[in-house]
Amino acid sequence: MPYLLELLLLLTVTSTLRASAQRSVVTVREDDVRCLQGVKSSLGDPDGHLASWTFSNTSDGTVCEYSGISCWNPNESRIMVLSFSGFGLTGSVTSSLQYCSTATTLDLSLNRLQGQVPPALCDWLPFLVSLDLSGNQLSRPIPAELANCRFLNSLKISDNFFSGQIPTSLASLDHLKSLDLSDNDLDGQIPPPLGMKFSAGTFSSNPDLFMPHATFDLAVLFGRPEASASFGFVFGFADVGVPVVYFSG
Repeated sequence: MPYLLELLLLLTVTSTLRASAQRSVVTVREDDVRCLQGVKSSLGDPDGHLASWTFSNTSDGTVCEYSGISCWNPNESRIMVLSFSGFGLTGSVTSSLQYCSTATTLDLSLNRLQGQVPPALCDWLPFLVSLDLSGNQLSRPIPAELANCRFLNSLKISDNFFSGQIPTSLASLDHLKSLDLSDNDLDGQIPPPLGMKFSAGTFSSNPDLFMPHATFDLAVLFGRPEASASFGFVFGFADVGVPVVYFSG
């Protein structure tokens, strides 16, 4: 069933792309080449995974053969997937990605990227279905503007140094089926719609993160009529990755 939903989502994105395609194929190709040139020039590549990106020939379909790149059609340079997981890349999330505007997947996981996630990322890549930034050294608050990636099915930003609160705007991502915010420095209240939709593991190893829960009357909870006070409790997510109950008056 999840695969069927993802297929339907991709079909929706494809229809939207076709409906909005007003530029010539030549312009699209030039933009996607410009995107990759910017990615290569702005990121450190100590392991040489991008060495094959020579741009000596930029005719239709050539860049589709580059490491980490998949295209909508192998005979034209309209990029669909940017997958650089484990490439050992350094630097920050580059603004050159704005020229890969038809991409549906961005996987920068398991690299050494630093800095913040640009708030404009979803303006640059509005058709993203999958975004994976996990396993880097990214920091600062999670941009509320990630909710502008309205087709997102999967969002993974675990194992970074994100701080601050989880944006409530993420709850508006109607297609979101997979979410991983674990192993960060997030704090404050988990937006209730996200807390109810996703498991505790989604938020684990964020010691200052909590999920408010319903209040209970102690007379009912413990079977003691004399304990008539009602208490609320929250779920805190400690380093062990399991919910811990804290009582508060």
